[in-house]
Amino acid sequence: MNISQIENNLQELIFSFSEETFIYDLLLSYGLPKSSITRLKKGNLNLSKVDGEKSWKKKLFFKEIFDQDLHLAISSLIDNIKHDQRFVIVTDYKTLLAIDTKTQDKLDIELKDLPKHYDFFLPWAGMEKTQHQNENPADVKAAEKMAKLFDEIKKDNPDDSPEFIHGLNVFLCRLLFCYFAEDTNIFEEGQFTNVVASHTQGDGSDLDAYLDKLFVVLNTSKKDRQDLPAYLNVFPYVNGGLFRQRMQIPKFTRRSYNAIIDSGKLDWSVINPDIFGSMMQAVISPEQRGGLGMHYTSVPNIMKVIEPLFLNGLKEDFEKAKGNQKKRNELLKRLYSIKIFDPACGSGNFLIIAYKELRRLEMEIFKEQGSSLPISGISLGQFYGIELDDFAHEIAQLSLWLAEHQMNVDFFKEFGCTNPTLPLKEAGHIVQGNACRVDWETVCPKRKDDEIYVLGNPPYLGSSMQDQSQKADLATVFKGFKNYKNLDYIACWFKMGADFVNESNSKFAFVSTNSICQGEQVNLLWPYVFHQNLEIDFAYKSFKWTNSAKKKAAVIVIIVGVRKVSKNPKYIFVDGLMQEVPNINPYLTVGSNITLPRRNKPISKIPEMLYGNKPTDGGNLILDKKEVDEISTNYPISLQYIKKFSSGADFLNGNERWCLWITDDQLESAQTIPPIYERLKAVAVFRKKSKAQSTVDYSIYPNRFRQITYKETQAIIVPLTSSERREYIPFGHVNANTVVSNSSSVIYSTDYWIFGVVSSKMHMLWVKTVSGRLKSDYRYSSALCYNNFPFIISEQCKEKITKSTLRIIEEREKNSPKTLAQLYDPDKMPEGLREAHRLNDLAVERCYRSKPFESDEERLEYMFKLYGKMTSV
Repeated sequence: MNISQIENNLQELIFSFSEETFIYDLLLSYGLPKSSITRLKKGNLNLSKVDGEKSWKKKLFFKEIFDQDLHLAISSLIDNIKHDQRFVIVTDYKTLLAIDTKTQDKLDIELKDLPKHYDFFLPWAGMEKTQHQNENPADVKAAEKMAKLFDEIKKDNPDDSPEFIHGLNVFLCRLLFCYFAEDTNIFEEGQFTNVVASHTQGDGSDLDAYLDKLFVVLNTSKKDRQDLPAYLNVFPYVNGGLFRQRMQIPKFTRRSYNAIIDSGKLDWSVINPDIFGSMMQAVISPEQRGGLGMHYTSVPNIMKVIEPLFLNGLKEDFEKAKGNQKKRNELLKRLYSIKIFDPACGSGNFLIIAYKELRRLEMEIFKEQGSSLPISGISLGQFYGIELDDFAHEIAQLSLWLAEHQMNVDFFKEFGCTNPTLPLKEAGHIVQGNACRVDWETVCPKRKDDEIYVLGNPPYLGSSMQDQSQKADLATVFKGFKNYKNLDYIACWFKMGADFVNESNSKFAFVSTNSICQGEQVNLLWPYVFHQNLEIDFAYKSFKWTNSAKKKAAVIVIIVGVRKVSKNPKYIFVDGLMQEVPNINPYLTVGSNITLPRRNKPISKIPEMLYGNKPTDGGNLILDKKEVDEISTNYPISLQYIKKFSSGADFLNGNERWCLWITDDQLESAQTIPPIYERLKAVAVFRKKSKAQSTVDYSIYPNRFRQITYKETQAIIVPLTSSERREYIPFGHVNANTVVSNSSSVIYSTDYWIFGVVSSKMHMLWVKTVSGRLKSDYRYSSALCYNNFPFIISEQCKEKITKSTLRIIEEREKNSPKTLAQLYDPDKMPEGLREAHRLNDLAVERCYRSKPFESDEERLEYMFKLYGKMTSV
C-alpha cells in the first residue's frame, strides 16, 4: 500500500461515510488484511467485550464516545492500555482524537479532515515516521563564541605559519576543556574564568604567562607540585596527554581578553561535545577544510546513521528483555563488547553520539533492573577512528573525554554513583593517518565473533576534484578495477568497508553524495560489494545534510547501510518516513540487485541514439547569423556549404547558429570562396597544435567535423543536461538540414512515437534514477539511460503514442514565441502542454500494462523487473 492509494482510500471513506463500518474502513484504507478485519468484526480478534469498543492487540484501541469529553476519555484509556495497541482512537463521528502510543504524537481533528492527516496512521501500512532530536541552540551559540574568540586572537597574532596555527588549535582545545570543566564539576564552579579575571590584567598583557603556568600545573600530579600559589594548586591533575606538550601561548589585548572572559560566561554544561567539530570548522583555514573534504555533522543527522545501523535493534532487544533478568544481562554483556569504528572520524562526532547513546541505553537497562550501585561497563576503549588531520584527531580525543564526563554526570544524577573522570585516561583508539592506506584491522582488530559497526561521513570528492594524492589513494584501493578513475573518492570507503565486514558479524553505513548510486559508478562499485555476500540493509534517499557550524554547509546526500545477506527486514527512508521493503537495489529503489552497464545498442526495439557531431575546430566551422549573411551576400553559392547547427542549449533557448558542412567532393569548389578558405586554413592550424595525435592527423581534413554522425533526415535532438526542476526533458525535432552538435545526442528517425516514448514520465523517471548528475542537473547518457531503457511496444501502441506526440508538438507550436526552456519551466508550463504530456504519459504506461500505476516506486519496480527479464535471455 503506497501513500497515493491511502489518500484515495481515505477520501472515499469520507465520501461514503458510515458510522457502522468506519473503523473497519479506516483499517482497510491502510492495507491491513481483510481476513483479520473480518475476524475483528466478528469478535474473534476483539479483546474488548464492551459495546462500541474495538481492541486489537498491538494495532488499535477504538471507542465511540457520545456522553463525555473526548479529551478526558482518551486520557483515561491511555492509562489503562494492556495489549501494546499502537493507536488509541476515540470519536463521536464529528471529531476524532488519536494517540500514537509509541511516539506520543497526538491527532485532534474534525473527522472530515482525516484525508489531510493520512500520515498519522502510516505505521499500519509499514511506514514509520522517523523522529530526530532538534538542534540545541546553545551548541550554535557556543560555536559562534569560539569563532569570535579565534578572530580576536588572530587580530592580535597575525602569524599564519603552520607551527603557529597548530599551536593556536591546541590552545583552543585546552581552552574548551577548561570551560567545560568549570561548568561540569571537573573544576570548581567558575574556577577557570574567575581565576583568570582576578589574577590577570584587564588589558591582556600578562594572560599568556598566566595560562602557560596553569597548563603546566594541569599536567603535574599533586605529589610533584612544589611551592605553587594556592589559586593554582587548587586546580586538579588532568593527565591524559591534553596538557602534556608545552606550547607557545598567543598574545592578548583587551578585546581578546574580554572574549576569553565572555566565552567563560556561557553555560558549557549544556553544550554537546559533538559541536566541537563545527567550532573547529569555524577556525581552520578554508583551504585545509576544503582539501580534506570535511563536512561537520549535526546530531539529528548522525542519528539517521546510527539508529538504523545498530541502535534501533538494541532498543528493540531491550524491549524484549524487559521482565527477563537473563536477557537483560546478555544485552549488557553485548553492549560491553560492541565496537564502533569511524574510518574518517574528523573531530569524532559519530563516535561521540554513538558513545552517549550506548551509555543512555545502559542506564535504561540498570533502571529496569533496579540496580542499587551500578557501574558503567561501556568504555572509550570500544571506540575506534582514523583521521588524516592532526588537529581534528586531537579534537576527537578531547570530545570523547568530555562526552564521557557528561555521561558520568548524568549517571551520577540517576544512580548516585559513577566512574571517576580525573585523571583522564586514553580516549579511544583514534589513529592519525590516511584511511585509504591504513589497514583497518590494525586500527580496529576484528575477531571472528566481534560485533563491529563501521560508520561515518567520508570525503565526497568527485573525480575532477581529486588532487594527485587522492587519485593515488583511489588507484591503490581499486587496483585491478577497470575505469576506477571515474569513481568518487568516497567509493574507497565503500570498497574497504565491504572488505572489512565481509565474513564477520559487522555492518557499515556511510553518508555519501548520490554519485555512487547513480550513473556509471553503480556498475563500477556495487557488483564488487554484492560479490562479498553483502546487501543494502537500509538507505536514506536524497536529502539536505546540514551542520551546526557558524556558516552552515549544506549538500545533498544519501545514507547507505550494508550488511551480510540476511532475511531480516530492510528499510528505505524518504521524506521522514520509514518503509519496510523486500530488497533495496543500488539505485536505492525497490528491486533486485541489478546494475546497468554502458551499452552500445538499445535492449529495446527502439531506434539507435547517436552522439552529436563534434567539430574540434577552434570555432572556425561555426557561424552566427551576421557571418552567414555576410558570406552569403558576397558569395551566394556559399549557401550550399552551410547548414543549421544546434547544441542542446541552442535548442532549449531558441538560439540560432550555422556551420560549414563541406563534403570531400565539394572541398575544391568551396575553397574558391575566400572567407571559407581562410576558415578551413585556421581549422588545420588549430588541429596541428593539438596534444592529441589523432586530432593532429585530422588536420589534413579541415572541411570535416572531427566526429560525424549526421544523416540527411528528420531527427530528435537530445540535450545531454537538463535542470532537475523540470518534469520532462525537452526533447525536440530538427529538420534534415540541421547538424546536431556533440553537446547533444541525436535519434535519426521519422517515426513520431519514439519522441513520445522518450518524452514520457516513465522514461523521465528512469533517467532520474539511473543517470549521472552534472551538479544537481540530470546528465543524459545514451549508453546508460537510453540503451538500458526497458520498453516493449506493439503497432497499436505506436499509433496511440504517435497521436499523443503530435498533440505535444501542436501545443508547443501554439506557444511558439516562447523557448522550450520557458515552456518547460515547471512553474510556468502552459496547461495545454501539461495536459498533452499527461495523455502521452498514459499512452506510454499502457504499453507496459493496462492497470494504472499508483506511484513512481511502483513504476520503477516494474521497469527494473522488466529490465531483468529482457537482459537475462
